[in-house]
Amino acid sequence: MNYTWMVIGMALVTLFVKAVFFVLGDRIAFPLWLSRALAFVPVTVLTAIIVPMILSPHGNGLEIHLENPQLLASLVAVAVSLLSGRQLLTIASGLTAFFMLQYFFLH
Repeated sequence: MNYTWMVIGMALVTLFVKAVFFVLGDRIAFPLWLSRALAFVPVTVLTAIIVPMILSPHGNGLEIHLENPQLLASLVAVAVSLLSGRQLLTIASGLTAFFMLQYFFLH
């Protein structure tokens, strides 16, 4: 039961924080340095989520070797991103590489 109240409390706090910014909108003016810092939040959060899944896909320590399809597919995606600069092509090539590598490593 304590977990239920904890989840409800976190949901209310999150709703309140988001509602304040939504309701007040442009009336809140952040300093320039804070606006610049907040621009990096999405990239930082995405990196914090993805990198552990690439380097330790099974949660048993680092798996930096050629039998790690997540690592190899991420390298393909990085190369495509650097060469093309196109997000959709990067995502499609990374997913295609991952599924092909996973198929070949499992068979």
